[in-house]
Amino acid sequence: QVQLVESGGGLVQAGGSLRLSCAASGRTVSSYTMNWFRQAPGKEREFVAAIRWSDGRTMYAESVTGRFTISRDNAKNTMYLQMNSLKPEDTAVYYCAARGGSSLVASRYGYDYWGQGTQVTVSS
Repeated sequence: QVQLVESGGGLVQAGGSLRLSCAASGRTVSSYTMNWFRQAPGKEREFVAAIRWSDGRTMYAESVTGRFTISRDNAKNTMYLQMNSLKPEDTAVYYCAARGGSSLVASRYGYDYWGQGTQVTVSS
């Protein structure tokens, strides 16, 4: 069993930065791929970024490419999402999720574990 806990959300002005963390506990996630998703009010949960833990390979949604960076710290069993040049449309609850296997996918289905989410609000 893996527990995922997000942190780092908050209120920031447009153009600002935040770094989200997703701490994994219970077992190592070295054999997993991990994703960030977000969900704005009234909208479906959408893919943000993914990382393959074993080699650090990454994938991003087009809307965040060039502004967000996903990374992981093996020693801390923690994944990060560095968010720069934030826009009001980035406002959402951000979730991390883990799935077994090595494929990087954008689908929001098929994950073994989800975190509880952290709120990010970007003011204009």
